[in-house]
Amino acid sequence: MEDLASRKCVPCHGGVPRLRGEELGEYARQVAAWEIVEEHHLRRRWEFANFRAALEFVNRVGEVAETEGHHPDIAFGWGYCEVTIHTHAIGGLSESDFILAAKIDRL
Repeated sequence: MEDLASRKCVPCHGGVPRLRGEELGEYARQVAAWEIVEEHHLRRRWEFANFRAALEFVNRVGEVAETEGHHPDIAFGWGYCEVTIHTHAIGGLSESDFILAAKIDRL
């Protein structure tokens, strides 16, 4: 499989089947730090020394999300950031979710 981080997210407006089962495993190997939750979304948490460092990371994630046109849910506070990714239009995981996760991993 081509390196996910080198690919581009593709907008999804529904009609695309959700990734499930073994299909997820192929993608998960390239974003091993992410947790697949109930075959519905990806989640990862980072720890930081303070609020400013967490905020700077959130802003970098936001720039990647805007560039890709694929927007995760982001929660952060003093010393942490948690990112959750899924494709809202299909209510689950698509290839673009894994592409975005791989790009975030490179920050």
